[in-house]
Amino acid sequence: MQAPVSVKDKSEFLKWFLNNYQLKKRESVWILNYLINHQDILEHVHFVHDAKFCLRSVIMTTQCSKEVPFRFYKNHLVTTDAEKAFHDIRLNQQESLYIQLNFTNANQNHMYAAVLEENPFVPDDYVITQQDKENAAILLENSLYEFKRNQLLKQIDQSLDEQNREEFNRLVHALQILEENMLNQPSLQEQ
Repeated sequence: MQAPVSVKDKSEFLKWFLNNYQLKKRESVWILNYLINHQDILEHVHFVHDAKFCLRSVIMTTQCSKEVPFRFYKNHLVTTDAEKAFHDIRLNQQESLYIQLNFTNANQNHMYAAVLEENPFVPDDYVITQQDKENAAILLENSLYEFKRNQLLKQIDQSLDEQNREEFNRLVHALQILEENMLNQPSLQEQ
């Protein structure tokens, strides 16, 4: 079981988030600012993935994401009316509120990862599909390729600076092999 995220960390994250992202609905900004200014409510806020499974949750989306702008879930009822969500948050300050934020590269953002908690409402049978696994493998392969390519390019530059022709030729050959191997790999665009 993971340690709870402190109110201070949640507050700092929300301030950072609001300074770096523009939400699709202005009411989302109001709600997040309200939470920042009410530490007693923020104590009951949990940032999670798959908030749609939670008993009481909000999903908010930034301009840079293609997801739905706003959803509020309460006891399996859904609304896009942010004012109703705000009203519910104000009236039920001691109830847990689960928040999912949709923004570009959210799953790679260390600030978001620091406040994310495990979602206790995700069903046991909620599984990752084979397509998800294949996409993850391709993404990992592409990331490794980029890393290795950048390393080789730096080493090639260094060998040029040092005027080391043998090392340069060896590294260029290694880069060519790496690029040929990558051309033979499937990509996310092909799927």
